[in-house]
Amino acid sequence: MLLRALDRFFRHDAAGGVLLMLSALAALIVANSVLAPYYSDALNAKLAITLNDEGLKKPLILWINDGLMAIFFFVIGLELKYELLEGKLKNPRDVILPGMAAVGGMVVPALIYAALNWGDPTTLSGWAIPAATDIAFALGILALVGTRAPASLKVFLLTLAILDDLGAIVIIALFYTADLKIDYLLMAVVPLVGLYWLNRQGSHRVAPALLLGTIMWFLVLKSGVHATLAGVITAFFIPLKDKWGKSPLHALENGLAPYVLYLIVPIFAFANAGVVLTGLSFADLLAPLPLGIAAGLVIGKQLGVFGLTFAMVKLGFARLPHGANWAHIYGVACLAGIGFTMSLFIGGLSFEDPALMNQVRLGVLSGSLVSALMGYGVLMMAGRVNEPAQAEPVTTG
Repeated sequence: MLLRALDRFFRHDAAGGVLLMLSALAALIVANSVLAPYYSDALNAKLAITLNDEGLKKPLILWINDGLMAIFFFVIGLELKYELLEGKLKNPRDVILPGMAAVGGMVVPALIYAALNWGDPTTLSGWAIPAATDIAFALGILALVGTRAPASLKVFLLTLAILDDLGAIVIIALFYTADLKIDYLLMAVVPLVGLYWLNRQGSHRVAPALLLGTIMWFLVLKSGVHATLAGVITAFFIPLKDKWGKSPLHALENGLAPYVLYLIVPIFAFANAGVVLTGLSFADLLAPLPLGIAAGLVIGKQLGVFGLTFAMVKLGFARLPHGANWAHIYGVACLAGIGFTMSLFIGGLSFEDPALMNQVRLGVLSGSLVSALMGYGVLMMAGRVNEPAQAEPVTTG
């Protein structure tokens, strides 16, 4: 009986979002209980992999954020490659509306954050935090709406969120590289060439590519460029079709996606969402850093996503998704404000100070919660649509 219930839960589109919420809630409870010292000590415990005293020695939190999240970005890269070659991003006409919505959803929140933090160079560096959207969380809330939202709306949100992730990857590559070490970066070219050769051969075996990708991850990490980018790059060299017509990319994506969605992302959430509430008051939420994040996610995403969509449709450059009305689009604009995983990740890249990171968590969690509740409420009131919802493959984010 229990196994059947679990099976039904994990088959539901909302399962990933629910697990994220539970993980964040668990982190909040633990971080504000007698277990808090153990939680902090565990995340800061050093884990080393060395040979002759050479290698990596990092706190557990960084192994999660640099290591496990590289697998997360690897799966994101697999999804992006498929969507660009055969999926929702293949036809430029299908990308125009969600693409412009994604641009608005990144630019406007960043501008709102920057405006509220302009006087502080330290906190200004977190301008990209509210520009992100959590795919799993947003789609999970949309799944809870059921048939009150047309199936086309899910495609619109998924495409918007995928492009948002692509924008986040570019931002990480351009703005979150410190102390660049050219020698390690040049060495990373060697496994990159190996990945290119394997891709050209149309090899069905993925183990050599994963080994080369792991070596490249280590070298990129040592170079100062954020190592999660190695995951994306490796993914783009996994063949969509091998010389026998099979798809190594699909096999890897289908095999890894459940582990990423139901294990890696919840672990990341539990390790990064532990806001320490002791001593906090409502006034702390109005400090420039958390307010900039929350306002960017709640107000900026709505203005950017809905505003650009409205302009594109009214100017005749695009049409609304089939069966959708403006209330549906506004609901999706609200859901786009669920930053969570990606926002916490970029926050961790922006600030090392624990006090500032606590403010980041406060802003991300409050902004994402308000956005989720608003999006759910708006979509529930938008009117039931008779078009049956269509099943979509498991996605991460």
